[in-house]
Amino acid sequence: MIARHRAVLEAAMRDGVEHVVYTSLTSAGDHLAHAVAHRATERLIQQSGLGWTIMRNGLYAELFGALLAWASDGELESPFGDGALAAVTRADLAAAAAVVARDPAAHAGRIYDLVGEPVTALDVARGLDVSLRSLSEYRARLSDANLLAFQPSMLASIATNIRHGFLNETSPDLRDLPGRRPADGLESVVRTAASLRPAR
Repeated sequence: MIARHRAVLEAAMRDGVEHVVYTSLTSAGDHLAHAVAHRATERLIQQSGLGWTIMRNGLYAELFGALLAWASDGELESPFGDGALAAVTRADLAAAAAVVARDPAAHAGRIYDLVGEPVTALDVARGLDVSLRSLSEYRARLSDANLLAFQPSMLASIATNIRHGFLNETSPDLRDLPGRRPADGLESVVRTAASLRPAR
């Protein structure tokens, strides 16, 4: 990933690009398995001599909902313990990116931390009016799933970081940048989880 990003950046420098906008990873995500690639890319951009803006995106509300599981008895299962995620919708991230893309120079040298309000799996279960229980042997389940080679470790690190409270930090940037109130992350998580509920 770092090599690919370096190649893109070198091409931008060669071809006269003046400003790079990079969608990175939330500041609270330094413990995640895929964080190093993002932080290395940020450093490359900052050292390039180009104008730059870095948008540190929080983890998607839609992803949080998709990583919850439905048990055969209709209960919701979670690998996140009591931890909360400052979940953000893809639509809100797109709105923030559009603001920067319209006038990159006005956001030169800025790092935005684009996260929502903390959501727990228990909040989601209550929104769905179902019981919640811990998802046991999560790593084993990931290993048995049909995933790309990098995905089990990435997903396990997301679950561990949420469980231990590393991804619940908030920031006003998601509200201030587009100048409007962000969507309700919990509502989006609930909607995603509900859409994956098996028919009974």
